[in-house]
Amino acid sequence: MSNLASDEELPTGVLDNREDHSPGDEPLEDAGHWVRHANLGLTLSILLTAGAFFLAGSNIIYGPAVPIALIVLAIAQMGVHLVFFLHITTGPDNTNNVLALAFGILVVFLIVIGSIWIMDHLMQNMMPTRMEDMMQMQP
Repeated sequence: MSNLASDEELPTGVLDNREDHSPGDEPLEDAGHWVRHANLGLTLSILLTAGAFFLAGSNIIYGPAVPIALIVLAIAQMGVHLVFFLHITTGPDNTNNVLALAFGILVVFLIVIGSIWIMDHLMQNMMPTRMEDMMQMQP
């Protein structure tokens, strides 16, 4: 390997954009970075919330598409909260956080789907309340 003037700089041991490093191995950041990061997340959250209220109360988009637009904004809001406030990233140091999040989503999904399933079966097995329905049940 040559040390000509036209060669790139030699590695300095300091993490910067010129050197190879693993995805989770990030340079140290000052406190100002975290404040800017939190303020950016807050601004995005406020914009998404205001946008949801604005879309729900206006006729900008087709009426039946409003729930879909609100769902999209809610998913974007969840993404903002995960990245900017809970600091969930794809780095190797966040594996436990991502697994805990996935487990939490699984538990909530099972509880919601199980509750809907139980309520559906209870509704199907309830006694009819109208007299006409009771008359049809008699042999």
